[in-house]
Amino acid sequence: MNLLESKSGRIFLVTVFYLTEGAPIGFIWWAMPTLLRQENIPIESITSLTALLILPWIFKFVWAPLVDSFRNEKRSYKFWIFISQSFMGLSLVPLIFIPVQDNLLIWGMFLLLHSISAATQDVSIDAMVINVIAKNERGKLNGFMNAGMLIGRSVFGGGTLIIAYQLGLSYMILLLVIIILSAMSLLFLVKEPVFQLRPGNQFKTFVRNFSLSFSSRNTWLAIIFALTSAAAFEVAGGLAGPFLTDLNINQETIGFFFAMPVVIAMFIGGLIGGYISDKINRKSSVGIFLLGFVAAVVFISIYIYAEGSINETIFLSAYTIMYFFVGLFTASSYALFMDLTNPNIGGTQFSTYMAATNGCEAWSVWVAGGIVASYSYSTSFIIMCVVSLASLLILKKIKID
Repeated sequence: MNLLESKSGRIFLVTVFYLTEGAPIGFIWWAMPTLLRQENIPIESITSLTALLILPWIFKFVWAPLVDSFRNEKRSYKFWIFISQSFMGLSLVPLIFIPVQDNLLIWGMFLLLHSISAATQDVSIDAMVINVIAKNERGKLNGFMNAGMLIGRSVFGGGTLIIAYQLGLSYMILLLVIIILSAMSLLFLVKEPVFQLRPGNQFKTFVRNFSLSFSSRNTWLAIIFALTSAAAFEVAGGLAGPFLTDLNINQETIGFFFAMPVVIAMFIGGLIGGYISDKINRKSSVGIFLLGFVAAVVFISIYIYAEGSINETIFLSAYTIMYFFVGLFTASSYALFMDLTNPNIGGTQFSTYMAATNGCEAWSVWVAGGIVASYSYSTSFIIMCVVSLASLLILKKIKID
């Protein structure tokens, strides 16, 4: 049995692999900031730590060429995924026994190693996917990739806030290790097509393809778009835990919100967005979905500024609508980046686009933390909405073959 040979097999494979990607992201981006804020850690410190742990996803393009240029029959994408997942699991084992309280630096070191391994897994999986799927399948597959990541985020983001209160973090970390080991077992059901394994001087071939792709104006426009387009929802989402905590919404409610409404909204949005972007003009769908999440963030900003106090149901509903458009945008924009990727350097070029999207989160959340400290959440949200809207000018100039 080879999961790559059928559409259903590919969908199942990437969904599971991206679940292992989404799990640590859920903890680092959703659960950890909320838990730290509950301990009265300053918002600037929380955003700085979050930005640090995102760095491997930003700079993964630095080592992505190793995956592309040194791939052969013995070191296929499957090999790189196995190595990456091994280190992902090993880096988490010590955290089962080390409490996070008073050990934040140690946790940060192991989570950084885990992030580097997870980012490398991301490079390998994306390169494999780009090389085995047809263009008209990319949107739909990205929807399921997004769904897998969201399931991981749900269980280890919102779920952590709920379960940690009763059982402790150690059980959640142990569960994550078990999930990673389970995902690794699927590699026995993966066989990459023989024709994809390039003989000869691989490094020279890589350098030639790299030069052609990265000398393209289109490539750099896509990188700039990835660095700016998501600023509005990255900040609204990245600061959601501390923001809701400062609004005196209790931890269990925040945990349930991240575990259920957010994930369901993004899950449905991802599947719909992927399907729509495969059927209509890719750029048009990306632009429309961007306007949708910007409108939601603007509403959240104006509502909290005008009301001072909040109606919890209205406020969380607005956030849920934002996450629905985030799901739409994520699936369609990732499919757009796949369209702009040269398959011969899929690991490197697509990883660069993904690194730029993570860079958008890192810089926007870091800048927003300073704005919140000096002004307000609303001010930081509105400023980032302007950045997202400005990125539409870049999108207009991108050309798709």
